[in-house]
Amino acid sequence: MAQTIAIVDYGMGNLRSVYQAFHHVAPDANVVIAHTPEEIISAERVVLPGQGAMPDCMKHLEESGLLEALLDAAKNKPLLGVCVGEQMLFDQSAEVRASANIAWTPCLGLIPGEVRRFELAGKLQPDGSAYKVPHMGWNQVRQDRQHPIWNGIPDLTSFYFVHSYYVVPQRKEDIAGSTEYGDWFTSAVARDNIFATQFHPEKSAEYGLKLYKNFVSWQP
Repeated sequence: MAQTIAIVDYGMGNLRSVYQAFHHVAPDANVVIAHTPEEIISAERVVLPGQGAMPDCMKHLEESGLLEALLDAAKNKPLLGVCVGEQMLFDQSAEVRASANIAWTPCLGLIPGEVRRFELAGKLQPDGSAYKVPHMGWNQVRQDRQHPIWNGIPDLTSFYFVHSYYVVPQRKEDIAGSTEYGDWFTSAVARDNIFATQFHPEKSAEYGLKLYKNFVSWQP
């Protein structure tokens, strides 16, 4: 019987490219964009994508009615977070307001740590230009530890990024990959049955699709 891969749709972002990528790497799977708790509960694997501001993402996730099903799935099903979907896994996210004050948004609390905004004012890139926020474009990912999701993907492969915030795990052992942009930051995390990336595999050509394919066959 074909496995079901549920892509969680809580109203934040266009999921079509993620859906198409999984449909490509797992043509025999039942890939669904999950709008109901039942679709998450009945799936064998769960993908949590996302884009936008964290307060809005958490608000929409709670209002969608999918939160409890997602938290339940995260206990034992293979779960892949992408971009803001990675950031949501942590305890809290810093929202920097116009007043320069920081407001903390509670997140899912599945991985200890927090989410911070890039602070790159005054730093220059090797070519002399200023670092820009958001960090946008292709950048290398250093694999900080072995993991089945990295199988067949060379160390320092470039993936596609679009983000202004990044995760700061409390535990070093949760860090699966790092990227340099002004300084080194965590760009992939792994813990038990959870793997997540700050970059967008669906926008990262051959090796992005390879990562998704590895997730489809991963047995944590």
